[in-house]
Amino acid sequence: MELILWRHAEAEEGDGNIPDSKRRLTARGQKQAKKVALWLQRNLPRKRTVLVSPAERTQQTAHALELPYEIEPQLGLGASAKDLLKAAGWPDRGGAVLIIGHQPTLGRVAALLLGGEEADWPVKKGGIWWFASRERDGGTQTVLRAVFNPDFA
Repeated sequence: MELILWRHAEAEEGDGNIPDSKRRLTARGQKQAKKVALWLQRNLPRKRTVLVSPAERTQQTAHALELPYEIEPQLGLGASAKDLLKAAGWPDRGGAVLIIGHQPTLGRVAALLLGGEEADWPVKKGGIWWFASRERDGGTQTVLRAVFNPDFA
């Protein structure tokens, strides 16, 4: 299985008048999403599922990819690392799962997969962390395949 974590691109700041779930991408965020989407379109496996948080900014990020996606309530604001991994079916689901979500959840998942315990690791706005699980020596291993962010596109 492959698990791709994509943090939503840059969004407008919350000012108290707009609910956090309704914050939208900035013009810069829209450009970031398009750059990363182009990279993903070239690299995503054919067998894939795209799961997106219900928040407006994650859905806008997903639109840049121009692929079908499912809104997954378990990935919403305040989701835990375990919620995300359960929604993704990690590590047993076949194919690839692309999750478009939020900090600090994505960083906590990255820390858990690579370090064995949750920690508040930073994931850049619009950034991708791509993991794979594999069987080796009778056990399951997690491999970091790529880290990519809009500044490199």
